[in-house]
Amino acid sequence: MIKPLELFIGLRYTRAKRRNNFISLISLLSIICVALGVWALITVMSVMNGFEKELRDRLLGVASHIEISHGSQPFKNWQEIEQQAIAIPDVVGAAPYIMGQGMLARGNQVNGSIIRGVLPDMETSVTDVLTKLIEGNADSLVSGEFNIIIGSALAGNLGLVLGSKVTVVSPQGQVTPAGLIPRLKRFTVSGIFDLGMYEYDNGLALIHLGDAAKLFRKADAVDGLRLKLDDVFLAPQVTGDLQYQLGFDYRVRDWTTAHSTFFRALKVERRVMFVILSIIIAIAAFNIVSTLVMVVTEKQADIAILKTFGSTPTSILKIFMVQGTVIGLVGTIIGTLLGVVTALNVSEIIAWIEGVFKTEFMPAELYLISGFPSKLIVADVLKVAATAFILSLLATLYPAWKASKVQPAEALRYE
Repeated sequence: MIKPLELFIGLRYTRAKRRNNFISLISLLSIICVALGVWALITVMSVMNGFEKELRDRLLGVASHIEISHGSQPFKNWQEIEQQAIAIPDVVGAAPYIMGQGMLARGNQVNGSIIRGVLPDMETSVTDVLTKLIEGNADSLVSGEFNIIIGSALAGNLGLVLGSKVTVVSPQGQVTPAGLIPRLKRFTVSGIFDLGMYEYDNGLALIHLGDAAKLFRKADAVDGLRLKLDDVFLAPQVTGDLQYQLGFDYRVRDWTTAHSTFFRALKVERRVMFVILSIIIAIAAFNIVSTLVMVVTEKQADIAILKTFGSTPTSILKIFMVQGTVIGLVGTIIGTLLGVVTALNVSEIIAWIEGVFKTEFMPAELYLISGFPSKLIVADVLKVAATAFILSLLATLYPAWKASKVQPAEALRYE
């Protein structure tokens, strides 16, 4: 435990004006380096958290939190399964779907697409697609009218507008005397959505569930049931409960397994960035070592006098640990404050920089997310601050140990 005398002398050494201004400069640089490292690390991790949240929200706005299917068997009793799923408190929506691949053709233009058959009044309870319409309306999807809602990029590629006719080609052909002929059906574009994700805006089309059953020959069966939860992070737990209730005749899969590779890559990238940016703090720690080594060399006479008056090597060690720890603590506090302020206002700061330099860092036409979303997590701030402080504390050990080994006779010989 550090005694008041050791703390007093250590703080006095930190505040005192030294004869060697170079040492004071290195101390200042050490504080600046620690602050910059903590600042950069908190800001970058908050931005990466923001990007991860934005991507997850956009992805889960199109995909489902949980999907229930019946394997290779026709899924005919989906209404019964829906009632069981809705009975779970965490489930806030359920909707059946028929999914198939096909080609959309107009003139000489052809585009591959995922064609999803939905019930409009139920689909809005599990995804955001029908709420992102920029033209048309969801009520236009009526069974038997063969209307289709497509993405904005797909509409642009095929030159489609509201009311345009487009031919949907199903890979499930029909056998005729002339051989296997693909199934063709003319649909009318009744809506265009824009999700801000090119993959879906260019490769997803919605039709009514009844029309999809006819197109893909599903009769009264569906491919599965999609569920939405009030908390996406409860998906694994709810999936386990549903699997237990329904038995292994049904396949229950949640978004954490369906998109596990993507989100695992984001987590790995965040860890790598944490390690890389921690090197800045490590460099600052080396500066602290250099500062204290020079201070110990300068203060050898003081150390000798303190030992002559009865200070133990442990007391000397603690005095210099206090000095190095104060440098690290000040840098950590400054960096943490700057990092928190920057993370909370990063969008405004980037917008101001773009305005000053008349540029755009992430153009909307080139990037999936054109802004700089940020999500400040208290646990990350504490982890960064603790890492900086611990590295600073470890940096004081060697110089403080060297100070404790100073021999009074040797130090005072030339004084």
